[in-house]
Amino acid sequence: MNKTSRSMLLATAALVLAAAPAIAQGARQYSPVTTEMLLKPSPNEWLSWRGTLDNQGYSPLDQINKNNIKDVELAWAYPMPDVGEQESAPLVHDGIMFISTNNSIVDAIDAKTGDLIWEYKHAFKELPQSWAYQRNQARRQKNGIALYGNKVILTTFDAKIIALDAATGKVSWEKQVFDPQKGYSYTIGALVVNDIIYSAISGCSIVGTAGGCYITAHDVNTGEELWRFNTLDDPNNPVQQASWGGVPAENRWGGTPWSTGSYDPRTNTVIWGIGMPGPYPEVIRGSGAGDTLYTNSTLALDGKTGKLKWYYQHLPRDNWDLDSPFERVLIDDVQGGNTRRMLVTTAGKNGITFGLDRDTGKYLWSKETIYQNAVKSIDSNGKVTLNPELIPTAVNQQVLICTTTNGGKLWQTASYSPLTKAFYVPENEACQTQAPAVQEFTPGNAIGSVKSGPKVNPRGIDKPGVIFALNVSDGSIKWKYEDRPVQTASVLATGGGLLFAGDAARNVLALDQETGKVLWKQKLNAPIGGFPMTYAIDGVQYLVVPTGYSATASASAGQTPEIKLPTGAGNSIFVYKLRGK
Repeated sequence: MNKTSRSMLLATAALVLAAAPAIAQGARQYSPVTTEMLLKPSPNEWLSWRGTLDNQGYSPLDQINKNNIKDVELAWAYPMPDVGEQESAPLVHDGIMFISTNNSIVDAIDAKTGDLIWEYKHAFKELPQSWAYQRNQARRQKNGIALYGNKVILTTFDAKIIALDAATGKVSWEKQVFDPQKGYSYTIGALVVNDIIYSAISGCSIVGTAGGCYITAHDVNTGEELWRFNTLDDPNNPVQQASWGGVPAENRWGGTPWSTGSYDPRTNTVIWGIGMPGPYPEVIRGSGAGDTLYTNSTLALDGKTGKLKWYYQHLPRDNWDLDSPFERVLIDDVQGGNTRRMLVTTAGKNGITFGLDRDTGKYLWSKETIYQNAVKSIDSNGKVTLNPELIPTAVNQQVLICTTTNGGKLWQTASYSPLTKAFYVPENEACQTQAPAVQEFTPGNAIGSVKSGPKVNPRGIDKPGVIFALNVSDGSIKWKYEDRPVQTASVLATGGGLLFAGDAARNVLALDQETGKVLWKQKLNAPIGGFPMTYAIDGVQYLVVPTGYSATASASAGQTPEIKLPTGAGNSIFVYKLRGK
């Protein structure tokens, strides 16, 4: 039996097995998730990957707090059904926890007991062994699901959007959005609101995907496509076209929007971060001194039409894969009775945090956090100027770039706490040598065209794992946490005054939001990963901590050789509650 047939049999078996628990539970209620619920969720639930559609990563729950965090105990744990990078974002509604894992698997679990309710295993066509990069995409899926109505909306490795029945896991409909044989794949989940699925495709740095990387909108009831926006080719903007220095659209790569966007209901605006251009060095891609829009930018799109409202570019003319697609956090900053509608983001790997006006894209402030040498300056209008000494002009010309392809601010998300009006960012100090390289472009593989050396600590720094707390009003640093292990998980802020984080040394941490002091630490089975979250059932607050294989930890092993990584994947979730609850 070949692998494809075996996968299909497993998927069929999973659906058959799923039906029994769903029927057996009988009286279990599942109320449809509405737009109103997503915009103002119950504090007891966690309905989207960062809790709310503004991506703040904050929960007002305070039963677990600074005074009693040392009294938490394990309520239950659950092993993930597949291996690969641990970047899962559990969701909870009506007492059911939904988890998506690598290879487009979805589990529904009783959030009180940890018992499996149903499991969906997606069957997809086996790719050739030589397609190494695209095969790896299946093992690095992040927050792959969203909840809406009575459906679980799944984005899959083979570029489909699938609607699953939330009670049974059975497929309601599926839509083939892009062609996986060209290299397209979904590695992030959708944002769903007002009966519209907003999603963004990945794989745009693979040979077959030149000329198009997209944010799309689909009808949640049918999967019908409503609009799509091409981040590499915008005929309506001559500035965007000219920014590629004469490179035609069919020879442009990159521009991947590979972190889930945010949504502003006041203006019906979908806001998304966009990644780097490809190939990485301009001497290879042929764009000269062009800014290569809309790479490394924030895009604000009309939720109904997909038309561009504004854009801001955080890193023009990227030569080093310091891409800037990470979470955009929407914050209302009230100062002296006045409200600033802000977007705050540590947009890319160089760790520079930006404050923008989210209605106009106007630059408000920026703040450097970790050590970086790619950006020379940012003027009062937000114009970014690069360090010209680090822009290679020839093949094999080596430079030392800080941060790196696998360092700085990565997919691990920041949080905002209204208690402190602070923005909390997990990051990792790192430098790396890079040089443009001639590369054969082969199907299923990335077109980076760069040779990179090992990650090293910047001079004078021996604690590469850092968390910054920044005041959102002006970007000033409130405090900084430093440690030897690199940060491998997103952070979570709660109403109990706590900030939860996790590192490569397998430590889950609870820090005081005001001071950065570590109040609780526990070592688990593997590096902490994914997106910690919290919810409550029957008056009991639960804390969820994902663990497992971490590419960040592996790539940083040379910086902290004394930290030994486990040989197994260990992909799991651990669920805590207060002792006696």
